[in-house]
Amino acid sequence: MTRKQQRLGLLTIGMAALGGATALVLSAFNDNLVFFYSPSELKAKHAAVDRRVRIGGLVEAKSVSRAPDGHTVSFRITDGKADVPVVYQGLLPDLFREGQGAVAEGKLRTDGVFSASSVLAKHDENYMPREVVDALKKSGHWQEGGATAGAAAAPGATPTR
Repeated sequence: MTRKQQRLGLLTIGMAALGGATALVLSAFNDNLVFFYSPSELKAKHAAVDRRVRIGGLVEAKSVSRAPDGHTVSFRITDGKADVPVVYQGLLPDLFREGQGAVAEGKLRTDGVFSASSVLAKHDENYMPREVVDALKKSGHWQEGGATAGAAAAPGATPTR
């Protein structure tokens, strides 16, 4: 084998190893990738069932109900145009309430119900994910200053600014 053929062989092996490493890295990223959807986007794009995603919006008024077991909570997340039923088992954040912003992470079941593994509640507009704010602005449910349309202020609450 000539020297030129040896270099070509090593280059081919190196490129194959680089391609394999790239494929492994991309596969690992794909497994950990979590997409964010508003309820309207989730319904329009028909997200894959059993794919881990995040949904965000407002907790719909009069939609929160607790199961007799005390651990299961069901509610609806809306962006004003569409809503998604959510089921969650566990303790909800203290700031979770109707009319407030929330982000749920989990999987969409075949029956159209979102099975959440974690739920995050909005603290104020500084902590709300940009995607949720953008979705609420698009739907017309966002008001500057952190208050959302239709959301009632807690009794005795004082502004932080």
